Amino acid sequence: MTDFAAARYFMVEGQIRPNKVTDHRLVDVLSELPREAFVPESARGVAYVDDDLPIGKGRFLLEPMVFARMLQAVAVQETDRVLDVGAAGGYSTAVLARLAGSVVGLDCDEDLTAAAAAALAGQGITNAKLVTGPLAEGYAQGAPYDVIVIEGTVPEVPAAIAEQLAEEGRLVAVVQGGRGVGEVRLFQRTGGVVSSRILFEAQPHGLPGFEKKASFVF
Repeated sequence: MTDFAAARYFMVEGQIRPNKVTDHRLVDVLSELPREAFVPESARGVAYVDDDLPIGKGRFLLEPMVFARMLQAVAVQETDRVLDVGAAGGYSTAVLARLAGSVVGLDCDEDLTAAAAAALAGQGITNAKLVTGPLAEGYAQGAPYDVIVIEGTVPEVPAAIAEQLAEEGRLVAVVQGGRGVGEVRLFQRTGGVVSSRILFEAQPHGLPGFEKKASFVF
């Protein structure tokens, strides 16, 4: 039988802390939240693997180190309203809910949304809402958001999502670069203008529905 508490400890100590993740609030959440509760039973034994984790239907949870560094970059505050694009099994939404004031978890698959909602309820998380819809459109009904996290590689950040970012809001996404390498980019809206910078390279699996169209021009 897998010792999940030990696996979680080694994830944090072996994958998270050595990779420049120093936000104590984030580290505390990753140390406490049971990742195995958000994946299919068949995947629970490898819930803490240092790679993207397949959860079915061609979808994945981000590698823990990449996920943690992305969340650290957007510096989620206790009063922030967050949009989690590509919520899948709900783990990312749950982590964000422990850090933020409220979270909207968006996924395009109704079965994954239902599973995520059940998993969040099982953890007693009440400040997160799960919705189903096209990922590339975001969720305008809840905008503007202080933080937007896109949970997978995309060719670009669609205008529809960028426009949902609040003033001084932060968005993090893995954008496919020109050399075929994924670039984790931090976007911020200041004075109505969205600018971005590259943080590090990573190559998570892609998200569905992000074909190049209506791109946001920076």
